[in-house]
Amino acid sequence: MVELQGIPVSPGVAIGPALVLDAAGYRIPRTLLAADEVDAEFARLREAVDQVSTGLEANRLETSAVAGEHTGDIFAAQLQMLHDPRLQAELRRRIREERQSAAYAVSRVLHNYAAAIRRVDSPLLADRADDVLDIEKQLLMCLGAVSAGPLSDLSEPVIVLSHVLTPSETANLDRQYVRAFCTETGGPGGHTAIVAKGLELPAVVGIGSFLDQVGDHCNVIVDGDRGKVIINPDAETIAYYRKKLKDRRSLTARLSELRDLPAETIDGTPVRLSANIEFPHETATCIERGADGVGLYRTEFLYLSSHEEPSEEDHYQAYSRVICEMDGRPVVIRTLDLGADKMGHRPLAEHEHNPFLGLRSIRLSLRNLDLFRPQLRAILRAAIHGDVRVMFPLITTLAEYRQARMLLNVVAEDLVESGIPHRSNIPVGMMVEVPAAVMMLERFAQEVDFLSIGTNDLAQYTLAVDRSNENVAELYQSSDPAVLRLIARCVEVAAQFDKPLSICGEMSSNPARALLLLGMGVRHLSVPPSSLLRVKKAIRSVSIDQCIEIADRVMQLEAARDVDLYLLDRLGEYVPELIVT
Repeated sequence: MVELQGIPVSPGVAIGPALVLDAAGYRIPRTLLAADEVDAEFARLREAVDQVSTGLEANRLETSAVAGEHTGDIFAAQLQMLHDPRLQAELRRRIREERQSAAYAVSRVLHNYAAAIRRVDSPLLADRADDVLDIEKQLLMCLGAVSAGPLSDLSEPVIVLSHVLTPSETANLDRQYVRAFCTETGGPGGHTAIVAKGLELPAVVGIGSFLDQVGDHCNVIVDGDRGKVIINPDAETIAYYRKKLKDRRSLTARLSELRDLPAETIDGTPVRLSANIEFPHETATCIERGADGVGLYRTEFLYLSSHEEPSEEDHYQAYSRVICEMDGRPVVIRTLDLGADKMGHRPLAEHEHNPFLGLRSIRLSLRNLDLFRPQLRAILRAAIHGDVRVMFPLITTLAEYRQARMLLNVVAEDLVESGIPHRSNIPVGMMVEVPAAVMMLERFAQEVDFLSIGTNDLAQYTLAVDRSNENVAELYQSSDPAVLRLIARCVEVAAQFDKPLSICGEMSSNPARALLLLGMGVRHLSVPPSSLLRVKKAIRSVSIDQCIEIADRVMQLEAARDVDLYLLDRLGEYVPELIVT
């Protein structure tokens, strides 16, 4: 038995025989064409491009239906790459002018593109390089230069082991037979990882070189919860994981019974448990799992899922759908939270060396009022359909908040003058995501209607850690004592000024950390829909005094690791069924 450790990117456990994919890659020989072969070869390329384009669009639609449009948009981005005019022009030049074969031209051009992207020291761009190579492989398959391999003809359950899997290969895995996969390369932020999680396919990546230790059909266990891959497990280990699978299915069934029960502690302390969503279709899952409302409606999908900049009507239709389907439950809409580097519809800034500290979020909106006004108008128009609140992201200074709120008032006056139905008396709040906002929170609390702590960015800016950079990923901890002290100050100020406060970062979706937040005085959590029932179970299993005891102890600890170990112990004591073992 061999036990390997990698990076867990998609939870779950699977047991099955190994299917080892060739890690050697492929090399396309340089082949020159005769003059009378050029037209036919270029026609072959166009046909291959059309086939790949059709396949990518099918991947986008199928993945969006299963895992949401955000995951499906990975393939929309690849479609844009495939049809990039510069790429197509270079391929045409190589075939028509240099008389290269279509396969060789594709291999050289796309490898050069990927290499150029990788020369920029950015983990995010490294993912884009992998997407380019994914397109290359698909084109070469259509051109007959490489074969589809064993994934195209499965007839029994397998665990896929590979050096790398592309997003398209992952999306096209036959889930009737593929129970999990693991790879030698990859990281938690890669598109392959995102697709795997969206499809709920257990996965471990970044294991390092291990394929030479594995033969086809040997038994393998993939533990996507802990990032473990076990080759040739013994009988005792197999029995342990089979029990784990059975327990997981049983827990899912029991948690579903909590849907219509309130999120309150055993001594009757009520907690508002809302959902974070990105797409209108997610409201069905929110209602199905008993959410009290939408605590964070991310609106970025409108900008990222279309080749054109969204109109005011696009905003209005999306918001109205969510508000109506939530049927009177509160909906908190966060305005645009993107960086200028992500706004592909128009050039909003020169290249930024550090976009996390650059023109993004509320800064971007206030700098581009023609972008901001349509969104604010749409929010006020949609507000006539239900309980709507608006929230501004990444507020750092009082001037930013005042300018944003003043613009909201101006937009409301414009709607009045135009006789357009709307509602302007909606609560206006801010995201607390930077230490500067925490330090000035007494002043903000005198002007805002509510506060929402975004623990993801708060941890990033407090700890000076780029959370997308795998080289410092271990330093990014929302349970770091410094972050906890900032949260505690926010809770104190909110109580002092009687302002509603919620936590909407990933921290609140962890049941153990949720108990800590309750003990610190938080009474409103907003979590991904997939976490609603697990967090509700934790809340309904403890008293508020037990949570306060947890918080008092945690605030004496000095390191995030100590905090997490202590919280795991307490969760195991109070809600043992939620412990992943």
